Amino acid sequence: MVGARFLDVELRRRNLRRPFARGFAARLKGATVENVARRGKFMLAALSTGDTLVMHLGMSGAFRVDATTSGPATEPAPHDHVVFTMSSRYRITYNDPRRFGAMDLVRAGGLPGYAPLARMGPEPLSADFDGTALARACVGRKVMIKVALLDQRVVAGIGNIYASDALHLAGISPRRRAGSLATPGGAPRADAHLLAAAIQNVLRTAIARHARAYRASRVRVYEREGEPCPRAGCHGTVARLTQAGRSTFFCPVCQR
Repeated sequence: MVGARFLDVELRRRNLRRPFARGFAARLKGATVENVARRGKFMLAALSTGDTLVMHLGMSGAFRVDATTSGPATEPAPHDHVVFTMSSRYRITYNDPRRFGAMDLVRAGGLPGYAPLARMGPEPLSADFDGTALARACVGRKVMIKVALLDQRVVAGIGNIYASDALHLAGISPRRRAGSLATPGGAPRADAHLLAAAIQNVLRTAIARHARAYRASRVRVYEREGEPCPRAGCHGTVARLTQAGRSTFFCPVCQR
């Protein structure tokens, strides 16, 4: 997309998770993509018009890229909702069976105040994230630590899979209070450093595997209920519980 102009934008429905911005297709047509970046789980395409195209895949969204030089456009696949035809001779199709994804257009200068991004915490693989930052974000919080990790205000982009796996790697129970990572004064306890390092380890491992689907990207305990705990020397069995409506997988023996 970078350096390419939108020749055509086809919306095959009126909404995804939310309705498209007013004039969404018209505002994109003719605009050139100047760069593409990421913040948390959001993809950000800066446009020559000053607008920013904000995209989120949700749980089941994916982009398919086809060369427009390969022949006439094929028939739409089920759940093909948005089609970008680019001047780079590529057709980029957004497919989303569950429609939990979203696309929006943010006006020039509006990105810092854009609600989903404005209060987002540090990137987990950036220099801004460590045990100190994690503990500071959790001071006084009574919510369970697994739920806190899914809060994008604590750390950006951590999803359900990696929250479970990072807690297992760090040996921390998902039932613990998030505030237990810090002293009353906000200083990090040892577990805060362990968990921050585990989050980074789990994410880097998944990236190294070039994981494309959540089942392929699981690293340690996610969706392994009933299987032996993968920690060396532990004789526990992976269990499942529900927290804030999401499945958590953990070892009740070695996670404290």
